Amino acid sequence: MDWEERLPARPWLVRGVVLLLVLALLAPSGVSAITYDPEESNLQKGTIDKAVNGTTVISVQGYHFKGQGNKKKPARLVAVGPRGDVEWVYNGSEQGATWFYDVDPMENGNLLVTSTRKGSTLVYEFDPETKEKVWTQRLDIEDTHDVDLINNGTQLLVANLKHYEDGTNRDSIFVYDLEKDEITWRWYFRNHFPKSAGDEYTKDWTHVNDVEKIAPGKYMASPRNFNRVIVVDKETKDVTMSLGKQNNKSIINRQHNPDYLESEEGDPTFIVADSHNNRAVEYERENGEWNRTWSVGSSDSFNWPRDADRLPNGNTLVVDSANHRVVEVTPTGEIVWEFYSPWLPYDVERVTYGDESKGPTMADANVTGHYDVTGSANLEPGGDRFSMASMLGNLFAATPFQEEARTLGEKWEQGAQFVRPIWMDEYEFIAALAAILLLLGWIVGELVYHRRRIYYGVRNRLA
Repeated sequence: MDWEERLPARPWLVRGVVLLLVLALLAPSGVSAITYDPEESNLQKGTIDKAVNGTTVISVQGYHFKGQGNKKKPARLVAVGPRGDVEWVYNGSEQGATWFYDVDPMENGNLLVTSTRKGSTLVYEFDPETKEKVWTQRLDIEDTHDVDLINNGTQLLVANLKHYEDGTNRDSIFVYDLEKDEITWRWYFRNHFPKSAGDEYTKDWTHVNDVEKIAPGKYMASPRNFNRVIVVDKETKDVTMSLGKQNNKSIINRQHNPDYLESEEGDPTFIVADSHNNRAVEYERENGEWNRTWSVGSSDSFNWPRDADRLPNGNTLVVDSANHRVVEVTPTGEIVWEFYSPWLPYDVERVTYGDESKGPTMADANVTGHYDVTGSANLEPGGDRFSMASMLGNLFAATPFQEEARTLGEKWEQGAQFVRPIWMDEYEFIAALAAILLLLGWIVGELVYHRRRIYYGVRNRLA
C-alpha cells in the first residue's frame, strides 16, 4: 500500500488540527508579548517583612551573544531601598560592558565594579551620586569575575581565569600595583595542582571566580572547576587550607563567592554559595577537619545561587541567580526580604556593612543543620517556577542516569535564559519550542505527501 493511501481521506482535516495545536501552543507567548511591561516585569519587590538597614546593591551579569551585550537583558547595577523600592539603576551595557560581576562598597561610599568586555576586563570606581567613573583600570585578561582593592587602595587583587597561552595554562591570582602600573606578585594554579584537578586544561581549567584578602599575606580563592576553596600564603606560596575535592560534589559543587569568617574560638569558617548543589553552605574547621555546620536551600527553592553573605543580624543574603532574585533568609531559612532583578544577578552587597560577610558563624549562633527556604512571594521571573532539573531528576530517579539527567536540566535552565525572549516565562518558551517542532514536522510531512508532484514538477522544469 502506498504511503499516501494510508493517510486520512481528508488531509485538510489533519492540517487544520495541526494548525490549531500550533496556535494553541503559541497563544500564551503572544499574549505575554502584547501585555509585557518592562517597567513592571523587570524589577519588583517580593517578600518584605520589614525595612532593612540601608541600601542593597545588586550586580546583574546580563546576557550577551558572541561578545555583544543584549540591550534588552543588560548588565547593570540595581540599588534597592530598605523596603524594596528601586533607588537607582545603572545600565552597564550602554557603557560597552559585556557582563558585570563583582561589586564592592568602598569606604568613601563609592563602588568598585568588575566589568568585562570582549577580550578584556575593566575595573573602576563608580560614584552612585553622579553615575560617573572616578577612575578606571583596564586589564588585558578575559572574563574576570572578581577584582578586590587592597592595601589602602594602592593595589588590585585579581582572579585570573581562562588564561591559556603557548601550550601552558596561566590561570592565576595576582596583585596589580596601581601606582607602578604592573603586576608585582603572581601565583599560578598549575604549580600546585595536577591537570586532572579541573576541566579541560587548554580552555576553562580553573574558572577561578573569586579572590579575597582574609588576613595579611593570606589570600582565599575559589577555583570553581576544582570544587575547592583554598587559602594561599603570599610569602611561601603554599596552599595552607583547602575545602572540597574535585571528585566529591557533595562537599561543594561549582561554587561561587565564598566568604571567610572566624568563630568566637577562632575556628576558620567558610560560607559558600554552593551553586550546583543549589544551597548556601557553611563549613567550620576544627582540629584540622572541615565540618559542615549549616546549609540552607535545595533544588526546590534555589536555582544556581552565586553569592551568600552573612549579615550582622545572623541572616544570610543570597543571590539566587537563575531565579533572578536576591533573598535575605533567617538561619532557619525563612525569607524576610526579597527582590527580583533579571538578568542573572551575580553579586549583592548591603552597602551599610561594607564588603564581604560581617556576621556570626552559625555554630556561634547555635543554629546548625540543614533548612529549606520558606516565605517567598513566588513572583515571576523567580520563585516557584518550572524546574527542568527537578523534573528530569525525578523522571530518572533511582536509575544510573539520575545525576546526568539533573545536570542536563540545570544546563537547560541556565542556557535557555540566554535565548528566551524577555516576555516569555519558562512554560511559554517550552510551548513555543514545541510549536516550532510541530511546524517542522508538518513541513516534512507535506514534502513527503507531495513528493511525486514535487519530483515531476522539478523534472519538467529542468527538462
